[in-house]
Amino acid sequence: MTQSTQPKQHRKFIAVILAAALAITGASSGPARAGDDFGKVVAGLAVLGILGAAIHDHNTRDHRRGTVTRPHRPNPTPHPRPLPPRFGRYDLPAQCVKYFPNFRNGKTLVARGCLQRNYNQVRSLPQSCKVTFWNGRKNRTAYKPRCLNKHGYRLVNR
Repeated sequence: MTQSTQPKQHRKFIAVILAAALAITGASSGPARAGDDFGKVVAGLAVLGILGAAIHDHNTRDHRRGTVTRPHRPNPTPHPRPLPPRFGRYDLPAQCVKYFPNFRNGKTLVARGCLQRNYNQVRSLPQSCKVTFWNGRKNRTAYKPRCLNKHGYRLVNR
């Protein structure tokens, strides 16, 4: 059921109190006599007992439903955990990114010689990212950083 079609609990409680007040008011509108005082006290105690039972029922019914409200606390930020070794192979040393002025008017590339010294799986790098160029004295081989990034590799400071 939606909340708009279901009557609210506090409205039921107010209706019970108003009904009890009207009943007591109507009963006590006659002239006061000494013998009726006992009956009025008993009727008042009965009304108080009915109200107390209604309040108790209202409170226990909410607990049975499990509608206990608690303040909202945001989830704590998780602490980063180290990756397993099988994922560590995708971490390339950032110190191997070098500036090569003779490659396409100066671009940064990941140097193959540095990777061979600091990274164990150079042969597993994608061949599509490999570039060979002439630096004026000899052919140099390097890897394009954006291409490596697209294949899941990342440059990490160690």
